[in-house]
Amino acid sequence: MMKKALSVIMAASMVAGMAIVPVMAEDAAAEGSVLNIQCWNEEFKSRLTDHFPGYEAIDATTGKIGDVEVRWTITPTDDNAYQNNLDTVLPENENADADSKVDLFLVEADYALKYVNSPVEVTTPIADLGITDDELANQYQYTKDVVTDGEGVLRGLSWQGCPGVLIYNREAATEVLGSDDPETVQAAVADWDTFNATAEKMKEGGYNMVATVNDAYRVYSNNVSGPWVQDGKIVVDDALKAWVDASKAMVDAGETTTSELWSDDWSAGFYPEGKVFCYFGPAWLINFCMAADVEGSIANLGGWGAVEGPQGFFWGGTWICAAKGTDNPTLVADIMRALTVNEEIMTDIVKADSDFVNNKPAMEAAAENDEYAFAVLGGQNPLAMFCAGAENIDLSNLCDYDQGCNEEFQAAMKNYFEGNATYEEALDQFYKAVQEKYPELTY
Repeated sequence: MMKKALSVIMAASMVAGMAIVPVMAEDAAAEGSVLNIQCWNEEFKSRLTDHFPGYEAIDATTGKIGDVEVRWTITPTDDNAYQNNLDTVLPENENADADSKVDLFLVEADYALKYVNSPVEVTTPIADLGITDDELANQYQYTKDVVTDGEGVLRGLSWQGCPGVLIYNREAATEVLGSDDPETVQAAVADWDTFNATAEKMKEGGYNMVATVNDAYRVYSNNVSGPWVQDGKIVVDDALKAWVDASKAMVDAGETTTSELWSDDWSAGFYPEGKVFCYFGPAWLINFCMAADVEGSIANLGGWGAVEGPQGFFWGGTWICAAKGTDNPTLVADIMRALTVNEEIMTDIVKADSDFVNNKPAMEAAAENDEYAFAVLGGQNPLAMFCAGAENIDLSNLCDYDQGCNEEFQAAMKNYFEGNATYEEALDQFYKAVQEKYPELTY
């Protein structure tokens, strides 16, 4: 008798978006009775529990798929706890007892390569799970690039894309620019010179251009000409220096602040009295982080709009990796296929969760459908912009040191922006902080 009463095997018809029918599978019979999943919050859990056929919730930390028990280990990212946990359990996973083996874990773009290129192999190649390139043809290329190792081997998949746009305050646009029409606003932020000129007008109108210098950081850092580390040496790209120069000028002119992202000062601009013209972000920021459910917020009033802004960029995203040593490769592959390949399920995710999903046909269809307009954007449908942005993201300059370098660069430059250090002193602080994290690097 088969160990798994239910194994969702995606046939070729699934790729075309047909309904999924759970079927019995001989290759699932000998696999584990416990599926262990490591993640840092409830997002992926909700996607699986809400959209994977046959999932049954038991309690907050367990569920069932057929007769396989699903165990969730959720470790917050505070103080690097999530990665520290992975660093402890993954290298020994193949030797762990069956019920304790990690089967599936999640990573973010900022540190994905750490696990994809780990000296001790901790991820299972996607091809080894039986998932083919043809099945992944409708995914955005950048989402595959993030989790492709130095040998060109794909080691993870994502159900979502996170291209970004410039999110603007319609009331501010009308007051200062004379119109909140997207064409008018895009003309005022078409490139960085124009963006900075508009910042002066916004100040005169009583608005900060952005809530903080850190709002624009990822737009610049996503458009560098080379990686942070080249031949073992830390390199500050011209695009990052341009962010420093522009940010310093805006702070000195009183056009923005040095507040931290996610701070109360940063989010004050979600409300009319916060007097902030724009933020940069992907769909998840617009729909889930801008206080849409709070009465009186700009989002709640449908008072934001969206344009492409001065440059394309992306922010965030979550990737599903199969742990090396998993004893549930068939079920892990089923989950990956359901959430990252099946067009019908992915369209349901768009409808239910407002995710921008990693499926070109699904998103292109939604971009043409007014049903997918964002209430927080006053009924504007921004998905065509997101689709174009996702196609143009270039991640050729990603490297294993991105998270540490980006965090330390912003922290050091804050001293410069606030007048507590010269640029050279702040740069020296940055180099020393990075070298402390990564002693093998030089500068």
